[in-house]
Amino acid sequence: MGYEQARDELVEVVRRLESGGTSLADTMALWERGEKLAAICQTWLDGARSRIDQARHQSGPEGS
Repeated sequence: MGYEQARDELVEVVRRLESGGTSLADTMALWERGEKLAAICQTWLDGARSRIDQARHQSGPEGS
């Protein structure tokens, strides 16, 4: 799953949780899904940060 898809689904999960009106079982399932989606997003962001750091390192010291 890509970052944008995970993020969009996470936004929907949060919206549903905030709107209320769901059973405890559904709330727990949404929460668990949200946690998984947040982890997917974090993995993508960590990978992007690593690639940026790596590119900066390869380009040499700042200001060169």
